[in-house]
Order: sequence, then structure tokens, then C-alpha cells
Amino acid sequence: MSQKSDELKIYWKKIKYAFPILNNTLSTECTDQEYEEITQIIVGLGIQVKIRDLVLVHVEKYLRVYVAPSFWSKFTKVYQIKPEDIKAFQLFKSAVNDLYDSVNQFSDMLRRLKHLNNECCDNRPIFGEKDVILGFKQLLRATLLSQLPTTYHIIINHFYELSFNVFDNMKSSDMDEDICLGCWNDYSDCNCAYIVKVFYDTNMKLMELQLLERLAGQVLTNFIQKKIEVHIRKICTGAFDVSHMSHLEDWLDTTVMTWLTRIYSAGSSKAPPSIKYAITKFKQKLSFFLYQTYTKLRIDQLFNIIIEYPDSQPAIDDIKTCLESTNLCPLLCKKLQTALETRLLHPGVNTPDILTAYISTIRALRHLDPSGIILETVTKPVRSYLRNREDTVRSVVSSLTEEGTGSELAEELAKFAAENDEDNEKEEAWDDWYPDPVDADPRRTQGRKGSDIISMLVNVYGSKELFVNEYRTLLADRLLAQGDINTEKEIRYLELLKLRFGESQLHFCEVMLKDISDSKRINALISQDKNFAEMNAKFSSNAMILSAQFWPPFKDESLELPEEIKQHLAEYTKAYEALKGNRTLSWKPHLGNVNIEIEIGEKKLDLTVSPFNATLIMHFQNKPEWLLEELHDVMKVPMTVLRRKITYWQSLGLITEKSADYYVLVDGSEANKANVPSNQVQEMICEDEETESVMASAHDQREGELQVFWSYIVGMLTNLDSLPLERIHQMLKMFASQAPGTECSLNELRQFLDTKVRTHQLVLQGGMYKLPKL
Repeated sequence: MSQKSDELKIYWKKIKYAFPILNNTLSTECTDQEYEEITQIIVGLGIQVKIRDLVLVHVEKYLRVYVAPSFWSKFTKVYQIKPEDIKAFQLFKSAVNDLYDSVNQFSDMLRRLKHLNNECCDNRPIFGEKDVILGFKQLLRATLLSQLPTTYHIIINHFYELSFNVFDNMKSSDMDEDICLGCWNDYSDCNCAYIVKVFYDTNMKLMELQLLERLAGQVLTNFIQKKIEVHIRKICTGAFDVSHMSHLEDWLDTTVMTWLTRIYSAGSSKAPPSIKYAITKFKQKLSFFLYQTYTKLRIDQLFNIIIEYPDSQPAIDDIKTCLESTNLCPLLCKKLQTALETRLLHPGVNTPDILTAYISTIRALRHLDPSGIILETVTKPVRSYLRNREDTVRSVVSSLTEEGTGSELAEELAKFAAENDEDNEKEEAWDDWYPDPVDADPRRTQGRKGSDIISMLVNVYGSKELFVNEYRTLLADRLLAQGDINTEKEIRYLELLKLRFGESQLHFCEVMLKDISDSKRINALISQDKNFAEMNAKFSSNAMILSAQFWPPFKDESLELPEEIKQHLAEYTKAYEALKGNRTLSWKPHLGNVNIEIEIGEKKLDLTVSPFNATLIMHFQNKPEWLLEELHDVMKVPMTVLRRKITYWQSLGLITEKSADYYVLVDGSEANKANVPSNQVQEMICEDEETESVMASAHDQREGELQVFWSYIVGMLTNLDSLPLERIHQMLKMFASQAPGTECSLNELRQFLDTKVRTHQLVLQGGMYKLPKL
């Protein structure tokens, strides 16, 4: 029995001699002939399976206890690494070289283990692989990854960052610089060649160990994506007038993908067939990431891009290209809408500026998305905000008829007229039709595609009438404010507007312009009247004769003119009645302009002022001192208005306030001392009449129209005692449908009735309106 035990000990000693891993070492002097003899012993004893499994257990233990910790120990020396620091590069190279050498020490043992495995004949997989060598590499990967430190990526990332920087700057290296841009050393100490050699050698060893993808794959992906982001921000921030997509795609192909191919191809610029498909798929992913990153950057800058449109059209073209490859349209809509609300839709921005930005938005987004889906989604809050601004309509109409270059709406109006004759040809261009995106609202398709910029602004309110009425008011202000009226220019604008809004809508404006030309003719005829010619000897006058029913309502202001002026106007009326037969004139004394010449001491002024200020200074001509109350009695003007208006003459140094509400004409000597150069008089404080509209505001006109409903409402409440708002609104639609200005919304009616409540003409109690008790 002891003899057999001694034999087994000899056999076990020989087996450990053939497989030194059983002694936790890799070195042995066993020859191939000796190994063949030992194999015969193992097979003879029938323990080949047990020995193979025992060797594999010890291999796994050796990798886990010695190889993996030794490899990862170099990755724990993490510190604040600078881009130009080569120590981290050297650490990774050293770790891979040591691992490669350690694995090579297993080569003889693995060859013998493979031979032993063939003797087992059990076809058992070795760590999931049919081959011992492949199973060992699988075990090596699993063991290394099981001990992966959390900071492993820092050194790997630096290794590839340094090598990429060398590769990227080898083509564009500028020898005029003192420092090499690849390795950040002086040219005399340039390490680029060494870095490239080590880089290719290290990657080749990792490929041979089948560790490149597992160890560096995700780090490489993250690094390349970061490089793409940095490169995009470097060349694209703030530059909107140049297209960058072709450059970015070329950079991705010639720099990034070439460098990546060299990693997996042991330095070759051409990928071997075994990895060509993988490289192609990875390029597709990187291209998608490039498009996505570029689009997100441009989305963040889209508000500025829109403001600079059409100069920024190349950037819009790039976004349009990228949106076809990415699903970022919802993000674009959300972020642009937020940017518009934050930077545009608040009281600190003037309405004309909002309109300018809105027009640029329409043009840019139509170029970006011809279907109009993005435009409709993004501009919804802008339309809502403009609808609630009181001066939106006036700003739009003013811009439509603005002189000179820079008025985008005026250009649109002229462009519409030029293109009006081509509409039929456009309707026949059926082959240019493109379907809407799948998320489009089919109910809004026709409105989106058929609207131009002016139509979209009009559609903010849903009606042309507001714009036409505002144009009437603006035209009236312009005609009444100008001394020398250019009717040809106004007729040209009117003809353009008629193409847009229709002739019937603008018939009143035609009559207004006709009144101006008729007034010139009538003034010329009346000046030839002998009786009126005597009145013109003192001072001449020209009247602007307006057809009252065609002009917007005027502001109702009172002014009592001096007696000699009233006599002059009466003679003009007689001459007009003699000329026109059954027609007469109703004068508006507070409207118009008066050219006066003032001499006081050595001071002489030629001014054009309002009838109000001319009347005021004429009273001081007859009487140098006035109490404010006396002027109120003579001129029939409220004292608050008088006090405000008289400051005009005070500013010219002609009238002074001697005491409270007691005004005195300055005598000649004091007037000469007034520090007001005559050539600057016209540039001094502007009168309110010159800046304010002489027409009744749209709000005042609407209040007048709503007064039509008042008699109906009084009748309802008299018969039915009390009614809620909704019931009053329904009854008005039934019984007041034939009255003018009958389009009254529920909100307008509420505001109108609330006004009546504040003036104690109605009582609101429990949501019910009723008449107050007498």
C-alpha cells in the first residue's frame, strides 16, 4: 500500500512539474518529451479531466490574485492630470505591456493544457469557449473587469486624448509656433513620433488580448463624443452666416474615423474586412451624434439666428438638414417658444420690435419648415400676446405705410402687389406639393399654406375691419398734420392696400384723399371771390373741407376763437355756400395749423402753431395780463388744459407766471434777454396736438358703438327686473342684430356693463344686473 502511495506522490510531483501553475508559478524546465511522458501517466491513471479542471481553477486564481491586481494597481495612481502630461500616457502603456508579458508567460502552459484537453474527449467548453486559448482570454477579460476600479477611465481617456491630439495636429502643424501643438513640448523635445509608435503598439497588444473593445470601447465612445461637442462649439458659436455641416462631416470622416480605424487596424488607415462593418455602423452612430449635438447647439441659438435672418440663412439650412436625421423638432418648438416668451413677450419690449421679431420668425421658420407646423406651434403665444397689446394694430398699419427702406411690412405689401399676377401660375404648380408631417393638424392645413406675413398679422385679430379702420385713423392724422400733403404717395399706398384688403373696405379712404384735392380746388376758387378777397387782405386762410360721414370721428374739444377770426371764417362760409349752393360748413376750430409772426422788442419769431396756441397769444396781444380764470371764460377751455398748454409760450420766454395762475406778457427788454435762439425755436418743446392723434381713439369709437345697445339693455331690465350677463348677451344677439356695430363679444359686453355699474347706472348683485331704484 505504501509503495502505491509513493508512486502517486512521484506522479503528482511530475504533474506539478508539467503544470507549474499548481505551485502558483509559471516557470518550468519541463521539455516537450517529458510532457509527453507525463501526459501518458495522466491518461493511464484516467485523471485527465480532473487535472485539466484543477489547472483551470489555479489559472483563474492566479489571474485573480496576481495578474489583475498588478494591472489595475497602475490605474490607482490618479492625480490631477494636465492635457500635456505624458505620465498618464506612460502608465497605461506600462500596464498594457506588463499584462501582455504576463499573458505570454502562460503560452507554454496553455499549449500543454490544450493537448491535455484533447485527451479528455468530453467536449466541455472552457469558460464558454470551445478552444482553451479563447477560453483563457475570456477568463482574463472577466477577471480584469470584475476588479475594475471606478477611476480606470481617467488614465485611458488621457492616453487616447494625447494620441488624438497628436494625430489631429500632425496635418495642421504650424512650424512658426515655438511649441508643438500635438504633444505641447518645444519642437526640440517633440515626442509626437514616440507617442504615435507607443499608441499603435499598445492598441495592437490590446487587440491581440481581445481587450481593446471591453477595456477602452466605452471610454473611446465618450471621448469621441466629447471631442465632437468641443469641436462643434469651437467653430459654430456665434457664426450664423456660414454653413458648417459639410466641414463637420468632412472632419468626422477624415480625422475622427481615420484615427479610430487606425486604432482597430494596428496603424493602418484601411479597416480589415473583419471590422469594416463594425466601423461603418459606428460611423453612422457618430454621424447621428454629430447631427444631434449640432442641432441642439443651434436650437439654443435659434432666437438670435431668427433675429439675424436672412443673413443667418446658412444656419437655418444646416438645422433643416439635421432635423431630417434627428427627432429634435419637439425640442426645437419647446425651446424656441420659451425663448420668445422670455426675451420678447414682456412690457419692456416695444410693439414694433416684437412685430419685427415676429416677421423674422415667420420668414425663418417658413424656410426651415415649409409645411408650417413649427411656425404654427411656436408663434401661438406671440399671436396671443400681440392680440392683447393695445398698439399692435396701429404699429402694423404704420409699418405698412412707412416710407424709406427698412420697413419689412411695406416691402411685403409691395412684394404682394408684384406677385399678385403670378398667383394662377403658382396654383398650377401641383408638382411642387409636399405632404404634411404625420403630426400635422389636418384642420389647419389650408390656413398654414395659404397665408403670407401680412395675412398672418391680420389673422391675429381674425378680421380686416380693425386694420382698415386703423388705417383710416392713421391716414386722417397724416393728412391733417401735413402742411404740404403728398397725395400721390398716399394714393400709391392706398392702391397697394386695396389689392390686399379689397376696394370696398377702403372706399372711405378714397373719399378722404379726394377731399384733399377738392379742398385745394375750392380754396383757389374762393380766393377769387371779391368779397372774400377783402378779408384776405389782413391774413389769408385755406380750409380743408372734409366729408364728415367718410372721416373717422374727431376728438370733441371746445375752443372759442377771437372775434375777427370768427368773422373771417363766416365770410369763407358764405363764399363756399355761394359756390356750392345747398351746402354749408361746420368748422372744427381746434384743428389745423396757424402761421404767425411775433415781434416783441428786437425779437422776431416765425412759428407754425396750433389754433389753440395762436388764439392764446392773440389774447395777450390785446391785453398783456390775464388770470387763468379769465382765459377760461374767454376761450371756453378747461383750466387744467389751459395750464398745461400755456407752458409752450413760457418755454419760448414770451409769457411768464407772475403769481399763481396769473400770467403776464414779457415786455420787449426782457424778451430780448430770453436765451432762446430763433433758429432753435422749432426744435423746442413739442405741443401735445403735434404728437397726439386728433381723431377719436379706437376705444372711444367702440364705446360709442356699444352705446347703441344701452337702450335695448334698459328695456330688458325694465321688463325683466334682473338678468345675468350671458342672458343679456343672448337677447342682444336676437333683438339688436340689425343695429350698427352689433358684433359684441361676451367680454366686451362685460366691460361695458361694468362701466355702467361704476357710473351707478346699473347695479350688480349676485351675478345679476339690474337698474338702480329711484
